[in-house]
Amino acid sequence: MNVLVHEIPGDDRRLPPALAEVAKAEFDFGDDGEGVDFEPFDAFESAEETTDWLRHWTGNHELDGDAFRFFGMDGTGGRAAIWCARPGRPLAEQPVVFLGSEGECGVVAGDLSGFLWVLGDGLGPVEAVVFDRDAHPDPALTALAERYATSPRRTAEQIIEEAAAEFPTFCEDLDALCR
Repeated sequence: MNVLVHEIPGDDRRLPPALAEVAKAEFDFGDDGEGVDFEPFDAFESAEETTDWLRHWTGNHELDGDAFRFFGMDGTGGRAAIWCARPGRPLAEQPVVFLGSEGECGVVAGDLSGFLWVLGDGLGPVEAVVFDRDAHPDPALTALAERYATSPRRTAEQIIEEAAAEFPTFCEDLDALCR
């Protein structure tokens, strides 16, 4: 049982090409902790791993992880995911979310293109959701966004605000699933 599950077309367990490129990128948290705390995965976590992690995070052992495709984590074990919130739409058109190891959560971007621009602005998923941090553009990730993004460049702040406005109850909906 998962009220957040929505079906999407195609092979939804393969990383979209843009995320495959993100997986090859270098992320430096830095000695001062002001960098990007993000470790992308080479592949989506399996359905079983996703379900296990989500059950542990919520304490709800009736859930499955079908609504999420985990593609990276921060240093504490929080997860970045594509959230399959738009029925019938491909993964690249689904929102990107963050579920922190201490219960933090939030929508990072309304779609994969927006997420690429957030990365280009020098923010990872945890920085976008948990920390109020100024953008520090990353030329390599900006170039990646320029190659793959299908939307015009916007600031990370704009993208995060738009996503929060589009999905205002994401955290509350997750909290309602917790036991």
